[in-house]
Amino acid sequence: MSRGFFKMRAHRHPLAVVGLAMMLGSCQTLSSDTPLADPLANAPSITRGLDARGLSTLLVAELAGQRGDYQRASRGYLESAERYAAADLAERAALAARFDEDPALLERAARRWQQLAPDDTAPARLLADLAVQKGDWGEALTRHLDIIEHNGARDLVPFLESALEAGAPPAPLLAQLQDFPPSPRTRHDLALATALLEAANGLTASAQQRLSRLADEAPEQPGLWRIRAAVSLDASAPGRAETMARRGLEHTPGDPRLILLLAQAEIRQGNITAAEANTDALLEDHGDSPDLRLALAQLYLEEGHTGPARRLLLPLTDNDTTPSTVFLMLGAIAEEEGEVDNALLYYRQIPEGSNFLTARASAARMLFEQGRPSDARTFLRIERLRHPNDAPALFSLEVSLLDDSGARAQADALLNQAVESHPENAQLRYQRAMRTFRHGDIAAMERDLRILIDQDPENADAINALGYTLADNDIEGRLDEARELIERAHSLAPDNPAILDSMGWVRYRQGDPKAALPWLERAWSAMPDQEVAAHLIEVLWRLDQRDRARELLQQARQRFETHPRIDDLLERLPELAQ
Repeated sequence: MSRGFFKMRAHRHPLAVVGLAMMLGSCQTLSSDTPLADPLANAPSITRGLDARGLSTLLVAELAGQRGDYQRASRGYLESAERYAAADLAERAALAARFDEDPALLERAARRWQQLAPDDTAPARLLADLAVQKGDWGEALTRHLDIIEHNGARDLVPFLESALEAGAPPAPLLAQLQDFPPSPRTRHDLALATALLEAANGLTASAQQRLSRLADEAPEQPGLWRIRAAVSLDASAPGRAETMARRGLEHTPGDPRLILLLAQAEIRQGNITAAEANTDALLEDHGDSPDLRLALAQLYLEEGHTGPARRLLLPLTDNDTTPSTVFLMLGAIAEEEGEVDNALLYYRQIPEGSNFLTARASAARMLFEQGRPSDARTFLRIERLRHPNDAPALFSLEVSLLDDSGARAQADALLNQAVESHPENAQLRYQRAMRTFRHGDIAAMERDLRILIDQDPENADAINALGYTLADNDIEGRLDEARELIERAHSLAPDNPAILDSMGWVRYRQGDPKAALPWLERAWSAMPDQEVAAHLIEVLWRLDQRDRARELLQQARQRFETHPRIDDLLERLPELAQ
């Protein structure tokens, strides 16, 4: 198959089609409601007696709310809620805080509201929404389970589908759900949610068995047949997926998500005529929107069917508001069909902004692969003149393509020219620093990084790169300097996993593997990268945690297609592989 744009994308997990399915099903998000003219108009009234201080605090809060000073209003209500242990006041504090830009205050008010009204599901819903906004899916699931415990099922499957679509790891959520005791009124919902997470976690057989039992017990359970179809697609059983989707349509005729899965199953089986009929029905019944056409076209492209995808996309090029993704996908299709000039036309129609650089990269790469490097370089030079704001990024792109083609001397010359033309551009100077390091010129790398740090003393990436290089190469007499640089980078970006790795590695280089371990474990948890794995394996080995080291080694070798740092580690510690 071609290496075009759509072939470079990761294969869409059937359960990840949830994003498109949710769009078709018009699912509500977990975000906040539309603001009201008076956000406190429907808040509960204050009925308890007050002393002078309490009355003063509440009056100030009420007046602040009327003036739009929602933070002061929220703090006043919260102070009163704390003083009188009144859930009504905590609710008013939360309502006011929702219209302020202080999420910490909103969370504090919502937690106090929940403490004062433990049987009220409203604060739990609010806390779940806040957790989603922070990406804390475990906390969000905890809040959903609180609601289920008090009030029965609360759309648990749609929530989990949203979490998976957003990239939440399924294993912790599955463990959390398995620990929750079902009740007679919630067991079917929990079984379906558990099967969804099992499938997402690769436990396909267990998920299918659970879904089969559920189909016998509750065949009309919402979402059951849709998830059965998705799991069957994931198990490379499109015929079974088609059967599941059709069974689902018997229970909910016209369900767009089931029609979508049916079309996907038919595409997988090569039954394109039937698939096109279903996708045409979706467009007719659910609005012929550009987003829907794009999503449907992507389904065809992922299975290598360019003709139906092109037919879906071409009508979108007839107006002045064509999404840039349309031209990007049409360019990829033309490239797949060997229509190089047509592909160039499509790629060049994408204006500055979203997909601009992706399109130029696709066009230039295509010309290099066609044996036309001179045309590719001319194309990029013209694009730099046409789009001066994007010139540094286009320089960077051309350097990378020259490197990939083995033209190192030309890449060196071009990058030097680019840095001289744009001396303040951090991307170009950083790229040159990393290239000189790869070629063994650490002094040149350090010069460029020092300039970057002088230009921007808060450039955590540059500071960390310099500190890590000094530590990793164990340059004599400079480990203390390396640690100082890395700790400075950490103070600027405390959650950056690359910096966490550096924090651990410099301690190991200084002879303190025990202090290095927690930093490297945090880095691995946040960024499972082969270099971080190599560092963590080596530290575990030095700490005589041999079983853990070997277990991680096996995991890393299976996970990463290439792992040069791990290969280097095995050369130095061959007993690791025994």
